[in-house]
Amino acid sequence: MIRRSLYLKIVGIFISVVLVSIVVSYFITPYSFKQEDVFQEEISKITLGFADLIEISDPEKIPKLMKTFDEIDFDVLITDESSVFYASPNAPTTIPDSIVKDILNEKIQEPKILRRGSGEPVRLVGIPVHIDDQTYALFIHINYEDEFDDIQHGIFISLLLVLLVGSLLIVLASRYLVHPIRKLTVAAKKVATGDFAVRVERKRNRNQDEVGELITSFNHMAAELEKIDRMRDDFVSNVSHEIQSPLTSVKGFTKALRDNVIPEENRKEYLDIIYQEIERLSRLSDNLLRIASLDSEHHPYHPTSYRLDEQLRNAVLTTEPLWQHKKLEMILNVEPLEIYADEDLMEQVWLNLITNAIRYTEEHGEIEISLRIIGEEIQVSVKDNGIGIPQEAIPELFGRFYKVDRSRNRSIEGNGLGLSIVKKILTIHKFSIDVQSKEEVGSVFTVKIPTHIDQ
Repeated sequence: MIRRSLYLKIVGIFISVVLVSIVVSYFITPYSFKQEDVFQEEISKITLGFADLIEISDPEKIPKLMKTFDEIDFDVLITDESSVFYASPNAPTTIPDSIVKDILNEKIQEPKILRRGSGEPVRLVGIPVHIDDQTYALFIHINYEDEFDDIQHGIFISLLLVLLVGSLLIVLASRYLVHPIRKLTVAAKKVATGDFAVRVERKRNRNQDEVGELITSFNHMAAELEKIDRMRDDFVSNVSHEIQSPLTSVKGFTKALRDNVIPEENRKEYLDIIYQEIERLSRLSDNLLRIASLDSEHHPYHPTSYRLDEQLRNAVLTTEPLWQHKKLEMILNVEPLEIYADEDLMEQVWLNLITNAIRYTEEHGEIEISLRIIGEEIQVSVKDNGIGIPQEAIPELFGRFYKVDRSRNRSIEGNGLGLSIVKKILTIHKFSIDVQSKEEVGSVFTVKIPTHIDQ
């Protein structure tokens, strides 16, 4: 396969266009102006000069004088209505009497150009002259084909110079245009090998065009790929850690049970721990599958109108064993209200938010769930008086496997996917979520639902 360079394409296209333009211009130029208009002034001057020369010369010397012009492309005829005073060898002798009479009757000595067919570089000019007090008609047959050819030749030379200078300039300009594209090509090859840290420099005073936009887009793409690559590495690391930790516990305790090294009275405690770790693995598996499903374009999405207040009450009842175990006070402030959304997906949102609030609220704490309309928004708030979230951690809350508790111990359950699932579901619905929190005071997660949604 022949490799075609953009640089050569630009140069080749430009030169081809210029060549075609030169050829077309060369053949069209003669028809782009009227020949008689171009040479009319010169023809008039020549004719007046001949007339003046004849009038100041002796009549006997006029034929000899005219012969000196035989080598020039001028043919001269001096005549009146009845006779010919002088005629060059190739002078026109078939001029109609009416034209001769018109020239003789001219009161002003002004050349009269008699056109001889369109497109021919030949003109016949008539003017009255006075020789020995007698008026004659002077006709000059002028052939300016050579002069016209000179003009065409000059135009051709000019166009050729345009081609040469333009080609040189386009060669230089093409290098300037293609250089950043070549840099992009090199950078793209590096990205293809996995080097996502590569960037293409965009100079401040240059690349302010589409190429500059392409460079900016490429750099943005590389940055996003680098971010995704880091997220992938973190994802693998987090999944490995989340799976390895319970597996290690299960493996250790089952080996101890198998080897009968655990006293009989402690066997139930160890079996409970094994069960908890298996549940932890099950939740992780469920969340990973849910995340993968939500990320796919084929996740089922079936929005309907339903009572949101009833859904919130059911979510509180579903989590009752959790908040009863920690002796938490649940406060529910809701009013009858319908929304248009996927009921199953939104149920997962409320369960995750309420479970999260329960998890990070100490015993005998308080959780308040409120539903209200503010302006053109429905706002659902889940407020707790738990341990709170550091301000620097809030922007990262919805990242996958992100935990404010970096120790990852089992004192606080969870695998860091709950809020990520919440964010994804709300994004699918085009809803939003806001977080306000203060350490040792508590947190408020507010889901905002537009009241006007396209159904």
